Amino acid sequence: MANEKKKPALYLAEYDTPNAIARAAMRVRDAGYQKWDCHTPYAMHGMDEAMGLKPTRIGVISFIFGMLGVGTAVLMMQYTNAWTFNLLDIGWGYPLVVGGKPPGAFPSMVPIMFELGVLLCGFATLFGLLGIIKLPRHNHPIFESDRFEAASGDKFFISIEADDQKFDLERTKALLESTNPTYLELVEEEVQ
Repeated sequence: MANEKKKPALYLAEYDTPNAIARAAMRVRDAGYQKWDCHTPYAMHGMDEAMGLKPTRIGVISFIFGMLGVGTAVLMMQYTNAWTFNLLDIGWGYPLVVGGKPPGAFPSMVPIMFELGVLLCGFATLFGLLGIIKLPRHNHPIFESDRFEAASGDKFFISIEADDQKFDLERTKALLESTNPTYLELVEEEVQ
């Protein structure tokens, strides 16, 4: 295309050591940026605190849906096996004797409660995680940088997105330069 226009997408700062990126992350956090991230080749202990991240909500989502699965299993089995009334005119319960136990006995329910609890917990964890981290995202401007491939090898990166309210080309560059990166790059994306 003859009229390709580009706009700034993010600043990408490269660091050589885990301590350097941790110190830089604290400086970016203290500067008040919201749309930024650290990219490391392995999980780093203490990086969540350095970035000022809140605890994840995945555990709460998983617990709620796991308990919903257990409760649904109990209600379903009680309705179909122990209760003898017609709910919403969809049919009568069908009491069964399982292993010599009376209808509605708790031990006969445990396997189904476990399975339905695990099933709903698993689905909630997967879809909750995808929603929280905003996936799937098929492309991100950070992949326009050739140096970013080293993030899966031995380099550490901080990216500050241009969509951040505090992003300013000069001030953001000055902040990142003050953290002593080994390389600093402005990544641009095409305007469509």
